[in-house]
Amino acid sequence: MATETLPKPAGTSSRRKVTPPQYARELGVDTAKVLKWIHSGELKAADFSTNRGQKPRFLIDQADILTFELSRTVQPPAPRVRRRRTDPAVHQFF
Repeated sequence: MATETLPKPAGTSSRRKVTPPQYARELGVDTAKVLKWIHSGELKAADFSTNRGQKPRFLIDQADILTFELSRTVQPPAPRVRRRRTDPAVHQFF
């Protein structure tokens, strides 16, 4: 008897989701810092708790992690533009 693979229901994602403690271990930071990023809105996460009044159970999608990490990359400083000194003997009229 051959096994058949059923198609995935619509709305399910093949992407892996991680919890804040798992992501904190990946980064080497405290879990409270990851939760702070979630509560401030800097890092997107979905609350999968079963009841509205319960303790939140956040899951973070891999795409949201990538977006978060790209937004926090260090940018090289812009080159400084040095202003030329004006000759004190020259008067400019505009």
